[in-house]
Amino acid sequence: MKSKVYFTSQISPEAVLKMYKLLDAKLSGRVAIKVHSGEAGNQNFLRPPFWKPVVDYVGGTVVECNTAYDGERNTTEKHLKTIKNHGWNDFFDFDLMDAEGPDLVLDIPNGKVIKKNFVGKNLKNYDSMLVLSHFKGHPMGGYGGALKQLSIGVASSFGKAYIHGSGDTEHNIWAAPHDAFLESMADAASSVISFFDGRIAYVNVMANMSVDCDCCDVAEDPCMRDIGILVSLDPVAIDQACVDLVYAAKDDPGQKHFLKRVESRNGVHTIEAAAALGIGSREYELIRVD
Repeated sequence: MKSKVYFTSQISPEAVLKMYKLLDAKLSGRVAIKVHSGEAGNQNFLRPPFWKPVVDYVGGTVVECNTAYDGERNTTEKHLKTIKNHGWNDFFDFDLMDAEGPDLVLDIPNGKVIKKNFVGKNLKNYDSMLVLSHFKGHPMGGYGGALKQLSIGVASSFGKAYIHGSGDTEHNIWAAPHDAFLESMADAASSVISFFDGRIAYVNVMANMSVDCDCCDVAEDPCMRDIGILVSLDPVAIDQACVDLVYAAKDDPGQKHFLKRVESRNGVHTIEAAAALGIGSREYELIRVD
């Protein structure tokens, strides 16, 4: 059976909530709501007011982890300051899950490249997760969506380095074989899905579509027109649907530039690897919502 992916071209805080309700996700217990806090200086990340209706409705705790690269989010002290400066604390309870160690280690017995995933230890405090993703390009992954949020996003600072290095943090973590890095992201994503035993829902917002990630302090401005909001219970299907919508936007003057970033980094391979692990399907039914 094909996975269901709901899509609307409307983009607003109210539309996010409307689309989420269509999933009837029933996220139970303590809900972790994964966001991207935005690197200091980045102009494209989705701000707290945009997410407020759906976060309030779900009633969970907004979560994030430290980064592995130099910037204003690679230490707990700097990241907490950035979170405050970006206004997250003004709207939500916010949990920087790896603010203090030790990391929580998730096993990946079926991992193709890595067999363990280092995540923020506070993940153990939650029973389910809502993954709120800003779909855009990415300097290394080609694109960033639900699978990146599950993997790099939930990983601790050390865990991010471990994924980037395909399990090797002793050498240059940015120089690992590229497809191995993409496959490591899929492996890591699978461990988070296993941890929550399927109690996860996904929202991808195709707006402010730069070729650069929200982790870039100096990011290129968006090159494509906004496309819409997608929701699903399948992280593979929702990312595949987003990529397909980019390919379908043939009249968008920025499409070729965006696709050059995705294709030059073999971005679809993360989706291929995740599907091969059985954590979702590339076959989906796109259900359009007015």
